[in-house]
Amino acid sequence: MDLRKLKTLIDLVSESNVSELEITEAEGKVRIVKSAAAPVMMAAPAVVAAPVATAIAPAVAAPAATEAAPAEAAEPSGHIVKSPMVGTFYRASSPGAKSFVEVGSVVNEGDTICIIEAMKILNEIEADKSGTITKILAENGQAVEYGHALFVIE
Repeated sequence: MDLRKLKTLIDLVSESNVSELEITEAEGKVRIVKSAAAPVMMAAPAVVAAPVATAIAPAVAAPAATEAAPAEAAEPSGHIVKSPMVGTFYRASSPGAKSFVEVGSVVNEGDTICIIEAMKILNEIEADKSGTITKILAENGQAVEYGHALFVIE
């Protein structure tokens, strides 16, 4: 199953009330399960804590909000390559192999820059823009979400 089709299926499941989808085709079988744990983790404590902190000490809450703005502004400049799927990020094809790219590597559009393992399938991720890798934003073996920033290309 090609990557675009898989991404479309994941988007459909995430945007609908469907909690599980299983598709069998000639080249394989795909099962997508929407996790109920994610919304629970984003529960009320963060929402409750903010109003309480603002009500008790509004002068303290304002600088905290000001400090958050520079952190967002510190986001890397250049083209950000994002993960097209949920899985495990790998910089090389095998544990002892040389990494596909390093900081300073020049890549062309379509060059393999990493692998994301999802459901025991190794998916090669290609550069979607030509340029030089200026930052690697994910650690080898790290679990990544859909849309997670992986590389910066300038």
